[in-house]
Amino acid sequence: MPILTAVAAALLQMTPAPAPAATPDLSWMAGYWLDCSNGREVAETWSEERAGLRVGWNLTVSRSGRAGFEASHITTTPQGFAYVAQPSGAPPTVFVMSDSSPNHVVFSNLQNDFPHHIRYERDGDALKARIDGVIEGQARSVEWTFESRPLNSRCPT
Repeated sequence: MPILTAVAAALLQMTPAPAPAATPDLSWMAGYWLDCSNGREVAETWSEERAGLRVGWNLTVSRSGRAGFEASHITTTPQGFAYVAQPSGAPPTVFVMSDSSPNHVVFSNLQNDFPHHIRYERDGDALKARIDGVIEGQARSVEWTFESRPLNSRCPT
């Protein structure tokens, strides 16, 4: 038996370690995107990935004319491949990738108050985004359908 134990130990040492999970190709997110629906103007920009980092920003003008912003980035964090959001300059909140395919990605953080999930999907020439979660026991979501536009384009007035 000692020989079998030694052989088993040698085989275990030769077994390669599992490869780290590959980061998805999110090149389909890059660009300047505009959503002019529901009386709001939402502009979102995503950079191409460089050295493992993709940077985004969002500028929203509500129907009432109130402006808001979010700085975000997508990169590998100690928690895993993640979307890091900073709405209105708040401290960063990390959403770890929970699902992906060639044209969509989902990032999740169930400990966050709202949202719990951030989803992006490329649908033809459109970029669809959705946040969802639970507020006071009620499922809530917000969706956007962005069109690719030249940098700093505005919604018609």
